[in-house]
Amino acid sequence: YEARSRQAVEWLREACDGLPLRIHRPEGAFFLWLWFPGLPIGSRELYRRLKARGVLVLSGHHFFPGLEDDWPHRNECLRMSVAQSPESVAAGIRIIADEVRRAYGA
Repeated sequence: YEARSRQAVEWLREACDGLPLRIHRPEGAFFLWLWFPGLPIGSRELYRRLKARGVLVLSGHHFFPGLEDDWPHRNECLRMSVAQSPESVAAGIRIIADEVRRAYGA
């Protein structure tokens, strides 16, 4: 998955050029953590929009159980898999970039 992660990071940087994308350091897993600081719509809504377009990710808010404070970071992250075919990952990244661009532009 290391090679797939590297390739996906490259595609993300290209597709999200000009967007406030940060990628948590990949550590060899089959997924990447994407962080969009200040995401206007929140990761739950972004998840819904992506799902409607056939792209399944996980909203970051699911990964902060028990956090009492409303830490904005939890609503600005997505977890995406790189385990599918390279073509599928590349197509999903293009859709993610499009939806995030729309969110920041709204």
